[in-house]
Amino acid sequence: MKYNWQLKDWTHFRYDLAEIQESLLDCVSKIGLFAGGLAALGVDVKQESIIHFMVAEALKTSAIEGEVLSREDVFSSIRNQFGLNDEKSKDVKDYRAVGISRVMVDAYNSFEKPLSKRQLNEWHAMLFKESVYMGCIGEYRKHAEPMQVVAGPIEKRKVHFEAPPSSSVAKEMSAFIKWFNDTAPGGVSEIKIAPVRAGIAHLYFESIHPYEDGNGRIGRAIAEKALAQGLGRPALLCISQEIEAHRKLYYSALQEAQKSNEITEWLRYFIEMLTAASIRSSNQIEFIVRKSKFFDRFAAKLNARQKKVISRMLEEGADGFEGGINARKYGSISKCSKATATRDLTEMLEMKVLKLRPGGGRSVSYDLALASPCS
Repeated sequence: MKYNWQLKDWTHFRYDLAEIQESLLDCVSKIGLFAGGLAALGVDVKQESIIHFMVAEALKTSAIEGEVLSREDVFSSIRNQFGLNDEKSKDVKDYRAVGISRVMVDAYNSFEKPLSKRQLNEWHAMLFKESVYMGCIGEYRKHAEPMQVVAGPIEKRKVHFEAPPSSSVAKEMSAFIKWFNDTAPGGVSEIKIAPVRAGIAHLYFESIHPYEDGNGRIGRAIAEKALAQGLGRPALLCISQEIEAHRKLYYSALQEAQKSNEITEWLRYFIEMLTAASIRSSNQIEFIVRKSKFFDRFAAKLNARQKKVISRMLEEGADGFEGGINARKYGSISKCSKATATRDLTEMLEMKVLKLRPGGGRSVSYDLALASPCS
């Protein structure tokens, strides 16, 4: 079987927008609704929202590649990049958290700039600066053996995709970077529909697979850059969160798209994924507004332990704290006795900060009693 880059029409991507017009219109509408919701936020809540999205995306784009990072490390690192932490909060020991945070913030700050080999290599160096396992850090791969995407146990490994040989990567990437900049807003070959350009950019880059590792994370950052350039602002959509939630579907669509340069079905998948990511982003904006109102209402009534636990619960986002909070979890987070935990929980139930979790059985658990966004 030949892959897309081995075919005579490689880089001459073909697609029929009429086939995906309905999905595309829905996508543009949902992105617009999210953009409007974000723009309507107050300055402080908007800044909190930006950090919230970047932390969540950093965690999920790493999780897709099998890396489980500490939310606290990523949160602190992103705040460091924005200069928001005091000196005591600046020490983050996990280089992976620092690396992905630096990539996220750089992509956010430089979305308007043309793409360059230097920027891509800097992103790669950010991701793997402290790695002792990587041969080529901050540069394209050089190994002679094929770059293959494989899955399954060693004795039954299945090759899903084989990328161009390392010897041709520099030439392929030079063409890709030129294509990316030429198709940007105002470019000589401008693609006016941002979701379409973002989808092609991601597929094109992933098909070259220019680095030993980190291609997925950088490829998603490229898609976000393309989308941001088309929108005229950082996208801040939950792209990695949506992909991670439906990882098998993503890989299946990508593998199928890498068999041909007729990519209508890939764009259908990508646009529908962006639509779902936009809805997820809008839901998270709604949650952040509810969270802000919640703290405005109760902050003065809570003691230090209660604030710490509530903050920890809210870190889990719109999906809530898994299993709710009970006296054991409360004591573990706040470092207090079970009796103190029970008393604090009872007080918050009476204040209507918490509500009883249904179906708790013998163990009493609670959820946050967040008001609706319109209240």
